Parts: sequence; structure tokens; C-alpha cells
Amino acid sequence: MRGALQTLTLLALLGGARTMFSIPLRISPALVSQPQSVSTTTAKDIMGLALASDPSGKINFMTMVNNLEGDSGRGYYLEMLIGTPPQPLNILVDTGSSNFAVAAAPNPDISKYYKSANSSTFQPLGVEVTVRYTQGSWTGVLGKDVIGVPKGVNGTFLVNIASILESESFFMPQINWQGILGLAYSTLAKPSSSVETFFDSLVKQAAIPDIFSMQMCGAGLPTTGAGINGGSLVMGGIESMLYSGDIWYTAITEEWYYQVEVLKFEVGGMNLNLDCTEYNTDKAIVDSGTTLLRLPDKVFNAMVEAIIQTSLIQNFNTEFWTGMQLACWEKTEEPWAYFPDLSIYLRDNDNASLSFRLTMKPQLYIQSVMTFREDMNCYRFGISPSSNALVIGATVMEGFYVIFDRADKKVGFAVSTCAEVNGVRVSEITGPFSTKDVSSNCITTNPFREPIMWIISYALMTFCGIILLVLVVLLLIPNRRNDGPEVVNDESSLVRHRWK
Repeated sequence: MRGALQTLTLLALLGGARTMFSIPLRISPALVSQPQSVSTTTAKDIMGLALASDPSGKINFMTMVNNLEGDSGRGYYLEMLIGTPPQPLNILVDTGSSNFAVAAAPNPDISKYYKSANSSTFQPLGVEVTVRYTQGSWTGVLGKDVIGVPKGVNGTFLVNIASILESESFFMPQINWQGILGLAYSTLAKPSSSVETFFDSLVKQAAIPDIFSMQMCGAGLPTTGAGINGGSLVMGGIESMLYSGDIWYTAITEEWYYQVEVLKFEVGGMNLNLDCTEYNTDKAIVDSGTTLLRLPDKVFNAMVEAIIQTSLIQNFNTEFWTGMQLACWEKTEEPWAYFPDLSIYLRDNDNASLSFRLTMKPQLYIQSVMTFREDMNCYRFGISPSSNALVIGATVMEGFYVIFDRADKKVGFAVSTCAEVNGVRVSEITGPFSTKDVSSNCITTNPFREPIMWIISYALMTFCGIILLVLVVLLLIPNRRNDGPEVVNDESSLVRHRWK
């Protein structure tokens, strides 16, 4: 390889700050721009799509185009109006959780927060709720209030909202969002699935189809810059100007996260040759709130080894692959030619004996980051190991227009119109392919999943409480005297349980 490559330690270069997403990383902000491809969709095409998805013709999908801002490093967010009078806040869009929550107390990492006392339509519910993510958590109180989406479905809607009063490693320095919009199923809602999710409320009250779609336009741009990258969240349908080619669908195998079935991976066209159950260890999900492509440890190690063997670079330090170092080139050079394409195979929704392939070029997973170096361009590895799941995060989603069709229980992928870097398309979808070389079912049954784990936890706590109560009673029995009744006033015999 050429001598211009350098590796720089992230902690020394970037200050080692935290993030709620996949790896510890904070990058200096900088203004960036990227030309977007021009759509040839006509007004007639858009109106036809709107009428097809909504016979009343009330949905104007054009108002939902380019309504997201942000980047994969800090998340893509949507402006929402909360309460009466409306309080504008930016809300992170997350398909990997189910609670709608906003900051409701001062926090050093955010510039504004929701003041429920100032809203005449706020309805307190008095229910405490705690939500934990892969990194970060918050605790708040449930209530209801009206919301509006300036670049979304017209009207205002009464929804459940959690006021975040305390948080840990959830908000981050220099972010521009103050809450989170969980778009997964009510199964994951906290403190229980009885809490109606934002999108369920929207579907009922706005009478829109039970489907939404996302385009994240950050391919090739610094992952944690000024957050001016665009994107679109289309609620209630599909916008044809946001993708090219066909939409390929795979089944949602379980309605909690958007869980799908991954069949195999290829590196530079070569199969990793792992049993397909390895890709679905615990679960494989599509999650817009996760920065990177996260792979189970065994899959990650095989992937890195295959990239090393396939790439033109043999002397990368281990820390680059684990996210602790950047790789930098002189500004006159680009690293893309050194790395192979990566492909993910998903089972076809309509024919289980077929599959289709999502291909990412290096521009998606070798991600540009902002640094203090003026003489070099630096990059991070956009894939990380995971102890419990395969997560198709923003690293992959920035290459595709992703459709979450909840009505038909399927997730669709099409090539995004903004997935271009310097005029080069950085993603593609091909198929169909036979699935004869993989198992008929790559998902192993795992009974210890949310929310079953919660049920088991409650049951175990109740059982322990009963045992403890029996022991207390047995300890008190020898102290009873035979000459008459004894009144015991022992508060230690009360056992209280609280689950957070």
C-alpha cells in the first residue's frame, strides 16, 4: 500500500467523549455539504401514490420530504410541536424502541426542554417509567399532550409522552435533539405494552395506513459534523422520489423490534460460510437509532478477518477494527479502492425459497469523520461487535430507502436516491437468489426475550417475597408465649418490591 495511510488513536485525537450509540466517539463539528441526485418523479406520480395509499387523498407526502436533519453519528431528528401553546423540539427518530419521550428538566447537553406546566392540554398520568438503551438511559413520568408535526401529517394528535426528568449518558454534547420518538411495536413500550405508542395513536387518529418509511442522507459525509445532513420520514406511505429501482421486501419475523431473518454475509463476493443461525443470534433487527452495523461477536470476527484478507491493506492495527483508532489519508487520496464490497442476504417475503442481496460499498462502512487534522482525511470503521444481536443500523440504512410496512408485517428496501458519493452509487440491491445453501429457518427459538424476561423477573421476585415472608413468620413463632395472645408490630415483615 502507499505510505500516506496513518492510524490515529481516537481518544487522543477526539477527547474520548461518550455517545449513546455504538462506540465512544465525539467529533469536532464542521459545515459539510453534499450534492444530492435529482429525482425525475413528476407531480402526477406523487399524486397517484398518495391516492393509492390513501383513498381520501388527504396525505401530502411532499410535506414529509426532507423533514429530517442530523447524521448517523448523532442520529436523525424531526421537528415536533408539543403542547398548547406549541413548544418546538427536535426529536430523535428511533425504530429500535417504543416510547415517545422528551426532556422535561434542564440538562447541560441540551439547549431547551418541554415545560408541561406551560401546556394547557397536558394530562398527567403519574406513572414512572425508565428506559435503558444499549448505551444510556432515562427516567421520567408518563402523561398525555397534543403534538403536531410541521413537516408531517396535518393536524394535532393526543399521544402518550414521557417527561424525562433524569438521564445518564443519553443526551450528548453538541447534539441538536431533545427527545426520542420510538417507532417500534408496543411490545417494547415501558413500563408495559399497554402504553399506546406514538405511531399507533397517529394511525388511529389521523386515519393513515399503518406504514412509514425512512431515507437517511449521510452517505460519504462526516458522521458527526454539524448535523445538517438531510433525510425524510414519511408517515402513512411511500414516496417514490426517494428511491430508484424496485422495492424488495423481507418478513418481520416477530413484532417487537423490526426483526428480520438474515441468511448470509459476503465480503468481496465471498461467503463468510457461517451457519445462518449465527447471524440471528438472539435477534437481527433494523434500527435507525443505532449508529453502526452491529454484528454478533463470532460474525464480527469473521467479517474483519475476511476484510483484512480481501482488502489491499494488511497492516491495520487491531484498534481500527474495534473503533479505537482512525485511519487517515492525505487529502489527495481516497481509501475506497482498498476495501471490498459487503453484502447482506435477506429472505424474500413472498417466496421463502428465495432471497435478495443488499450491497454496501466501502463509502458506507468506512466513514469519514471530522478531526483537527487539516492535512488529512480520517475515517472510522462503521461496524462494531455486539454481545446479543445483529443490528442493521445507520451504516446500512444510509444506503437505502427503508419501508416499515406494519400492516403487512414486512420491511422493504430500495436503493436511496441520495446514496451517492462524488457521483458514484454506493449501494445496490440484486436478486432473487436461491436459498438452497441455507437452512429453511435461520432463527433459533430463544424464550428469554423481552417482554418475557420481565414476566419471569416479576415472577421470581414474587416467589422470593413469599419465601422471605414465610421465614419472617417462622422466626416470630418461637417468640409467642402460652399465657395469652401477643401482638406483633414488626414493620420488617412487610416486603415491598420495586422494579425499574
